[in-house]
Amino acid sequence: MTYTKKIYFASDFHLGAPNFEASLQREKLICNWLDMVKKDAEEIYLMGDLFDFWFEYKHVVPRGFTRFLGKIAELTDAGIPITIFKGNHDMWTFGYLEKELGVKVISDELIIESNGKKIFLHHGDGIGPGDNGYKWVRKFFRSGFAITLFGFLHPTIGAGFAKYLSKKSRINGGDKDKIYLGDDKEFIVQYCKALLAKTHYDYFICGHRHLPLDIKLSENARYINLGEWVNYYSYAVFNGTNVELKYFKES
Repeated sequence: MTYTKKIYFASDFHLGAPNFEASLQREKLICNWLDMVKKDAEEIYLMGDLFDFWFEYKHVVPRGFTRFLGKIAELTDAGIPITIFKGNHDMWTFGYLEKELGVKVISDELIIESNGKKIFLHHGDGIGPGDNGYKWVRKFFRSGFAITLFGFLHPTIGAGFAKYLSKKSRINGGDKDKIYLGDDKEFIVQYCKALLAKTHYDYFICGHRHLPLDIKLSENARYINLGEWVNYYSYAVFNGTNVELKYFKES
């Protein structure tokens, strides 16, 4: 049987950063990519940090990103399932995206099987050894107490504070993320190897790291990091047999 449909994966759009003009240009590029993949997409997985900041107040959502949100709604209305992962920049989603866009939202990991291949999916933050300070912050930010506390802030104050923190984001941090540190220092690689020692997966696909990677973990298992869309415009596609890391270029 010929496998004609494909599954697409992308991560770390960081819409909103570093400024309105650059974000808008990137948003249009992402919409063009979505127009391309919708022609043969069986499913689409957008794996976190789509927005550089996102918080859903009860009656207020962040301003902007209308082209991107409209394109997502267009694709789900056309019957293409889209799954969005919470990242460390956009973990505060409480039902708006599901209701308005028709997407599924995942908080942590998701395991899928397609055409006999088992694939582990995760944004990539807070997994693996080390980085204990961030793990504590992640746990606190996801707590009901922190969500309630931030929700009491006026949206103007909350969004302003978030934009201040965004300027200190790794996505604006220069070349640091462009260097592969080696298997023994890459937290996600170590995490994948530990999982693989217990359970077989054909592929581990993550974001967060900001560096496109395709690493062989064993004879029949690979780790794919999706990179990001500020510098690389990278994504992955499963064609029924293999997962391939690609780079989007407009024709």
